[in-house]
Amino acid sequence: MRTLGIVGPGAATLADRLVDRLDGRVALVREDGATDGGVAARRDGAATTYNLGPEGWHARGESTSLGDVLDRLAPDHDYALVLDRPDARLARVATGADPEADLQVDRDGDLDPVLELLGDLEPHETLESLVTRVKSSPRADRAGAIATFTGRVRAKDGEEDTPTQYLEFEKYEGVAERRTREIEAELEERDGVLDVVMHHRTGVIPDGEDIVFVVVLAGHRREAFRTVEDGIDRLKEEVPIFKKEVTAEETFWVHERD
Repeated sequence: MRTLGIVGPGAATLADRLVDRLDGRVALVREDGATDGGVAARRDGAATTYNLGPEGWHARGESTSLGDVLDRLAPDHDYALVLDRPDARLARVATGADPEADLQVDRDGDLDPVLELLGDLEPHETLESLVTRVKSSPRADRAGAIATFTGRVRAKDGEEDTPTQYLEFEKYEGVAERRTREIEAELEERDGVLDVVMHHRTGVIPDGEDIVFVVVLAGHRREAFRTVEDGIDRLKEEVPIFKKEVTAEETFWVHERD
């Protein structure tokens, strides 16, 4: 799912025009300005309340962040347009003056630059979205196993270690994506392996967040487990991805092969 922030006067107008141009399922994410919106309030101290009705569901609660919403949308949407959230860590289009925006446009102007920006964005992937993808494989009826690996930002190895605050990843553009797809294809040639998908995030990733996913659809568990392990090993060894580590005391770049 490709995710784009839109801010400024006329953001909703621009978003509506984009929805008409985009091919696929599009989600619009906007702030709920209503005090109640006809939705029942949380009861009995519940942290989150889901309200189901004929027009779908609405969630309220402490745990419903923008990140939570995007993660829920990723498995079955192609695009998410986030309105009027300049604080979000997203590529951003502005319909007014915004020196930090990736692109400034007129709300009624040419949409081609916005569509080009969207096409260049790294997809928002989650473990669930990748599992959903392999389950839709045309060979899924032959599968008896799905094995996964998730790598995350580790704060420290030991109690006395200086905590890591975040990691920042950069890819060798074009080369990293191509090599990842080649590894997936090579792993899928194994007997019993039906589908392999891998995704490595880029940019700033704080302590505790997910970095990389490997998902394998296979006939049986043994080939699934072996292929997941080989997949993450090959991704770390063969795909040109570089990381900067920022701790409470220092900042340094290391190659992803560590």
